[in-house]
Amino acid sequence: MPELPEVETTLNGVKPFVDQQVITKIVVRERRMRWPVPDLDHLHGQRVARCERRAKYMLFHLQDGQVLLLHLGMSGNLRVLPQGTAVQKHDHIDIEFSNGKLIRFNDPRRFGCCLLIDPPILEHKLLSSLGPEPLSSSFDGEHLFTLSRGRSLAVKNFVMDGKVVVGVGNIYASEALYEAGIRPTMAAGRVSRARYTRLADCIKGVLAKAIKAGGTTLNDFIQADGKPGYFSQELQVYGRKDEPCYECAEPIKSKVIGQRNSYYCSQCQSF
Repeated sequence: MPELPEVETTLNGVKPFVDQQVITKIVVRERRMRWPVPDLDHLHGQRVARCERRAKYMLFHLQDGQVLLLHLGMSGNLRVLPQGTAVQKHDHIDIEFSNGKLIRFNDPRRFGCCLLIDPPILEHKLLSSLGPEPLSSSFDGEHLFTLSRGRSLAVKNFVMDGKVVVGVGNIYASEALYEAGIRPTMAAGRVSRARYTRLADCIKGVLAKAIKAGGTTLNDFIQADGKPGYFSQELQVYGRKDEPCYECAEPIKSKVIGQRNSYYCSQCQSF
C-alpha cells in the first residue's frame, strides 16, 4: 500500500504539471472504486488553484472552492503523461490539462478513490478526525506520550492510528520503532516520555529519508514519472525476516500484530 512518502512523492511529481493549469477534459472509464466516482464533467474549464496532501489524500483545490480528492488505495498510482498516450489495463481516470499533459489514475484493485468535496474541506468525514502530520511541529513525543496513557494496544498499532498521527504505515512504523529501540509489541501505555520523544524523532527522520529517496517500491509503487522508489534499499528490518540485523547480527524476527506483519530485532529492540 502506498504510504505517506509514496503519496508525497507522487504529489511532488504531479504538482508542476497541474498547479495553475485549466482542466480541459476528464475521462472516467471505471466508476466502481472504493466509493463510486461522481460526475466530473462540469469541472471542464476549472483551474487548479493549488495542490496539497493531507494524510494519504491528495487534494486538488479548484478555483470555485471545490476540491478533487484522490487516494491511491492499496495498489494505485498517478502518472503524468502526454495527452494521447495509449490506455493500459486498469487506467481508470484521465484528467487532461491546458498544457497538453494529463494525469492518469491506474488502480488494479480499485481500493483507491476519486471524490469531489465541498468546503469547508477539513469538516469532510474523511478528513475531520485525522491526527497531526508527522513532519509538522504539532507532532512530537509529548503528543504521543499524552495520548498513549492507559492504552494497552501494541505501540506499533498506536502509531499507525490515523487519529493519533497520520501517514505512519506498516513499513515506516517498523523502521521507526527499530531506530528508537522499542519492541513493536510493547503496550503503548508503558512507553516512557523519553522513549516517545526518541520515537517521534525517528518517525520524522525515517519519513523524511523515504520522501527524499522517492518512497519504497516493494510491489508495484511507481512515481509520477514512472520510476520506482528507492527507499527499499535502506530498509533496516521491514521484509528482512531471518536475515541478520545490521547492528547486532541477530536474525530479524517477524510477528503478526493487528493483522499486519511486523519486523523487529529482539536484541536491539529490548524495550
